Amino acid sequence: MNYFKDLTLKGLFMAAIVSFTFMSCSDDDSNGTGEGTASLTVRMTDAPGDYDAVHVDVQDVQIKIEGVTEGEVEGEVEGDGWVSLENVQTGVYDLLTLTGGVTQMLADTEVSAGYVSEMRLILGTENSVTVNGEKKPLNTPSAQQSGLKLKINQDFEAGENYAYILDFDVDESIVTTGNGGYILKPVIRVNAEANAGVVVGTVIDPVGLETNIQHTVSLTGEGVNISAYTDSEGNFSLNGVPAGTYDLVVTPEADAGISVFTITDVEVEPNATTDLGEIEL
Repeated sequence: MNYFKDLTLKGLFMAAIVSFTFMSCSDDDSNGTGEGTASLTVRMTDAPGDYDAVHVDVQDVQIKIEGVTEGEVEGEVEGDGWVSLENVQTGVYDLLTLTGGVTQMLADTEVSAGYVSEMRLILGTENSVTVNGEKKPLNTPSAQQSGLKLKINQDFEAGENYAYILDFDVDESIVTTGNGGYILKPVIRVNAEANAGVVVGTVIDPVGLETNIQHTVSLTGEGVNISAYTDSEGNFSLNGVPAGTYDLVVTPEADAGISVFTITDVEVEPNATTDLGEIEL
């Protein structure tokens, strides 16, 4: 089974509560590195959140390769199997700009073949949340030392391509403290693109209404709830959707004066894009 080599920023912050939708092609109890390398891509995207901006300071992306000895793998950190990926696109990113199908590339590189149990994101100190126009520090306990950890549990085979989208749920991941501060307790869906479907479309507002109304688009089914914002042109993209039948709900902004719109029985196939076209409210 082949995978595109992608890691995306939208989802890399969901370490506290992880819903892992990737179907492994290998046995979970295999260990050690193999000969050669595999291609790995990591990208990040964002689900809706009730904030003006959420900035995170990405400093490193690492994977844990089981069964390695110290010095066996290039880029290994502290001899414990954690390996820093090459050419990580470090920087401070606003998660709320990663909507409507927009993703942020974090890494696109070659890694040693072997059994990868976890991935982790190391954050810097420039993390913040903006609420009602006021920018406040976003506390990230342990994220600067041990990192935000995500379960992978996949045997990376030499010559294969592996791609992950890390879907960060802002609204579920930011906690308000008693003194008015903010803490990041990440909720992230980890999606392997090869086995998942994508649902896209464009929301069209009623004639005569002001433009740039932002809508929340949600896809719900048994054990699945995936949501995204529309962009400035009404486009949306719901990534990493397991195959199945879903209801799609478009929820306009509360003060827009537009009713909630629902499409039932949306069929999603693996490795395919379901294009709903224009959805007129």
